[in-house]
Amino acid sequence: MKVLLTGGAGFIGSAVAERLVAAGHETVIFDWAVDPRNDVCELARVRAALSGCGGIIHLAAKVGLGVNLSDIDDYVRCNDLGTAVVLRAAAEAKVHRIVYASSMVVYGEGSYSCVDHGAVHPPPRTVADLELGVFDPGCPSCGKPLAPGLVPESAPLDPRNVYAATKVHGEQLASSWCRESGGVVAALRFHNVYGPGMPRNTPYAGVAALFLSSLRRGRSPEVFEDGAQRRNFIHVADVACAVVAALSADLGPGVTALNIGSPWVTTIAGMASALSSALEGPEPVITGRYRLGDVRHITADCSAAEKVLGWRAETHLSEGIRDLVR
Repeated sequence: MKVLLTGGAGFIGSAVAERLVAAGHETVIFDWAVDPRNDVCELARVRAALSGCGGIIHLAAKVGLGVNLSDIDDYVRCNDLGTAVVLRAAAEAKVHRIVYASSMVVYGEGSYSCVDHGAVHPPPRTVADLELGVFDPGCPSCGKPLAPGLVPESAPLDPRNVYAATKVHGEQLASSWCRESGGVVAALRFHNVYGPGMPRNTPYAGVAALFLSSLRRGRSPEVFEDGAQRRNFIHVADVACAVVAALSADLGPGVTALNIGSPWVTTIAGMASALSSALEGPEPVITGRYRLGDVRHITADCSAAEKVLGWRAETHLSEGIRDLVR
């Protein structure tokens, strides 16, 4: 199949492009790093790139939490408008299969249970609690401590920062496109992706990239809150396998949302310590600082991806870190 790959020169895109070639697909890479005119918000450029393609992998986006509200319009332009343009071009070209890069951030907090009230969804943490170092959310009914669990795709969507809001809107736009066009979309909700080629020295990078960047400069990784935040870190090669599998998977009508994470749960401090050890660098520093748009615990139930895509993450965190530091 000839495939349009937006964001194909980026961190995840490069790994996906390599996997596509290995699977025998003809790949059209659409990325400003390849040609500065390749703006995903420019309909004419996307139309031209889509000529003859039978599928689209839409990765192009402005990523990360964001620095402050001064970039809210840029997020909306790149992510919302860019996705809308890709969907319009797909409808005009009668392309019926899209793989869309969504994110774990669409959930807000992950899955929690209270000993008295069962499954609950805590509201956003308050500045007052965060300032006091109370980082774990309590039960919204009784205030008791909550036990974090694995979040399924059926969990309510609760975006808590600008980037998250754009990813939710992208899924909603895709759903409308599916109803109008009869096409299908795999919305892959990536969890914390790491691996060779991660962006560095930018506040928009993921936490693993920020830690690695500090260590490469001989500095201690700075860990926010108390470091006990639970996450799935998934190697970029495993993500690429999931993306390519979604191109030909037997999907139902509309949008199929799938968690793409690993079965290995670790903490933010644990990731920082593992990187420090692998690079024989300084130990992490627990800062107690926080970002209001961050969530506390979010780890993935990936059983649906295993069933639908025939896929599961294979790169254990220890192996992936060795690969990364090499």
